[in-house]
Amino acid sequence: MLANKTIVLGITGSIAAYKAADVASKLAQAGARVDVVMTEAAPKFITPLTLRSLTGRPVVTGMWEPGSEFNIEHVALAEAADVVAIVPATADIIARLAAGIADDMLTCTVLATRAPVIVAPAMNVNMFENPVTQDNLAKLKARGFTVVGPARGRLASGKMGLGRLAETGTIISTIRQVLGGSGDLAGRRIVVTAGGTREPIDPVRYIGNRSSGKMGYAVAEAARDRGATVALITAPVSLPEPAGIEVVRVGTAAEMKAAVVKATAQTDALVMVAAVADYQPKRAAKEKIKKEKAQSLNLELIRTPDILAEVKGSFLKVGFAAESEDLVANARRKLEEKQLDIIVANDITDASGGFGADTNKVTLISRDGKVESLPLLTKREVADKILGRVAGLLGDSKAGK
Repeated sequence: MLANKTIVLGITGSIAAYKAADVASKLAQAGARVDVVMTEAAPKFITPLTLRSLTGRPVVTGMWEPGSEFNIEHVALAEAADVVAIVPATADIIARLAAGIADDMLTCTVLATRAPVIVAPAMNVNMFENPVTQDNLAKLKARGFTVVGPARGRLASGKMGLGRLAETGTIISTIRQVLGGSGDLAGRRIVVTAGGTREPIDPVRYIGNRSSGKMGYAVAEAARDRGATVALITAPVSLPEPAGIEVVRVGTAAEMKAAVVKATAQTDALVMVAAVADYQPKRAAKEKIKKEKAQSLNLELIRTPDILAEVKGSFLKVGFAAESEDLVANARRKLEEKQLDIIVANDITDASGGFGADTNKVTLISRDGKVESLPLLTKREVADKILGRVAGLLGDSKAGK
């Protein structure tokens, strides 16, 4: 998604400018061409040499730089950009952009570009909450600018409040989302489930599984980056909330089913990645069970809802099958029983992938009988393979209407 994309990274005179170095570094590591444009005040907080070292590209610090590789520089940058991201954006730059002022290289570039523009505010909480700043941000949003952040936390002044620069991961996720606006899932709504449900035994104990949620989150982020509107229904996980995605948090299989039913009332596809518990205690104790009162604990278990089999609709359905034997045969059976369009089967005995790992080795099986065994890939790469199939099927269904 970021490979070979040109990102114009605007940096302004804010104490948060040092964080832009991490953004530049991460973008460059992802294969993007990062052209940094600094305002006059920005080098007082971070040096152009630092940014040039991280990006391997010249850094623009003024309107009239001799020996530049750009011809009529602000126009060249504006035309080359796939996206312009201003990180951090001060109250001053926000005001000048809202007024259409073009008195330095960064504002000229923004005014001249047809690429989408992302603004990541960072400032004192009182400056951010000032009605003038809020009016200026509203003007930018109305013109199609994307505003990411700010976050709430400790500010440079020592105060706590809204005004911290958004985290690097959030900014880069927003860049990915903006770049994917015209992707093969643009205009589609995708519902994704993730994580392992927890079925309570008592207020502190539960029956669960080893799902980390990584695969489901990878699918949700990949769908977002391909232009889809995404709803992520997630059981408890230790993963950061992805930017640009509607997140619905649930605990039990019953809660997940209710959330899926609601979310799929209007959707194009359901990708059921979550590891839903197969059983739940028939009765959950209202108070913590004291171990001193019994040497053993007997639990009567009953089946949980089979969400994929029970949730009905005209949307595309993708399921996952974690198997320890007869991988393809067992996966095919589940595909037929649950009326799926695609099933993703993985061998849980293979230590190279599966629960908790950052990689996975799966086999994709479609209703038309197509079987594709993928090599060991990152979970994000697996997610894109799955969504490529989904996009193809959705495209075919649209063409047939």
